[in-house]
Amino acid sequence: MRYPSIDRLLHSPQAQGWLEQFPRQQVVDKLRLAVDEARQGGRPSQAEDLLHRAEALLRQASRPSLVSVINATGVLLHTNLGRSPLSRRALQHVAELGAGYCNLELDLDSGLRGQRDRHLHKLLHLLTGCQASLAVNNCAAAMLLIVDEFARGREVLVSRGELVEIGGSFRIPDLLQRGGARLVEVGTTNRTYTRDFERALTPESGMILSTHLSNFAQMGFVHQPAPAELVALARQREILSVLDLGSGLLDQRELPDRMEEPNIRGSLAQGWDLIAFSGDKLLGCAQAGFILGRADLIQRLSGNPWMRALRLDKLRLAALQGGLLDHLLSPQDIPLRSMLSQSSEDLKKRAQKLARKLPGAEVRACRSSIGGGSTPGQELESWAVCLPGSEERARQLRQGDPAVLTRIQHNKIWLDVRTILPEQEKALLSVL
Repeated sequence: MRYPSIDRLLHSPQAQGWLEQFPRQQVVDKLRLAVDEARQGGRPSQAEDLLHRAEALLRQASRPSLVSVINATGVLLHTNLGRSPLSRRALQHVAELGAGYCNLELDLDSGLRGQRDRHLHKLLHLLTGCQASLAVNNCAAAMLLIVDEFARGREVLVSRGELVEIGGSFRIPDLLQRGGARLVEVGTTNRTYTRDFERALTPESGMILSTHLSNFAQMGFVHQPAPAELVALARQREILSVLDLGSGLLDQRELPDRMEEPNIRGSLAQGWDLIAFSGDKLLGCAQAGFILGRADLIQRLSGNPWMRALRLDKLRLAALQGGLLDHLLSPQDIPLRSMLSQSSEDLKKRAQKLARKLPGAEVRACRSSIGGGSTPGQELESWAVCLPGSEERARQLRQGDPAVLTRIQHNKIWLDVRTILPEQEKALLSVL
């Protein structure tokens, strides 16, 4: 079977139009690929068919790989799916400040150079009462900065029960080593007391560090020192007390009843010198690592050479400013807060409404998890739309437009409605 030459296809009106959008070599490569596919499959050799296929290949190659997805997994803070959705206010701030210039590092009163972190500090102070604050790329960066500034060449005391590994093989011992500190393991895996810290202190000790257990929980014969005891011991020995809070819950009241998680306001009241937490977990904002605490310590951190590499750009600051404003003015507009507050009865009604539009669908009770290393072992009652299906159908849904992420249980596709945003339901139905 004869096929048109690449040169003939390249000189067609369609291909000439493509050359105004795509590099010549890319157009040639896709034409060759279209011809090779047709030859191998024994398909028709008409130029029109080959050009149509080449155009599809060009469009596919230029399609962004980072796309919006529908999260029907029931995991609210799904790390692989970008954790917290941003609120409308946060998105509006990004659009407004990203479209032009802004006073990122300019004091509008004096006309002199200013500090970019001041844009968030006022809001953080109103929300938490913190003395001073700093924002960097993420919580791991915040902890690395703290260790580098205050514990390089010195000992950092950590309970053995808190030497955690979180997602992406990120380990606390590795972070301390990278920061130039020497780890001192205190107590045992399941039981550590304040007296263990007292015995471990030496003239080389620079910091007592407590870390959030993140994605697991200890039960049974366990004990950890009360935060107030560690804070008091650190003050007595004139070393720093630092808390890696991780999840970024602002206040316990933001969680549903019977769910517990350390929170920012409560931790500040305990008297830690510095606390660090994430912006895109239970705070419901964009990715960031916040450091709150004593003004003199924050001042030293802001002057650390690492800050140049770890500082936030205007778009991230804009998103964070919008999200923090929501906490002050309209907490109900934060998507994560809305997902957390949905009642089981309302979720059941949403699931039933969706199921009526899907042949063969049924509604079943299920359980959602917060995820993101928060509230380990604690789940939320929810409802799911269940469809006949298998791994192959789940794969097809992942490749849909938009992509739909589900979970498979008992040989069925489960769509947990708690994590499906209401404005996504129409698009979800079109894919299904």
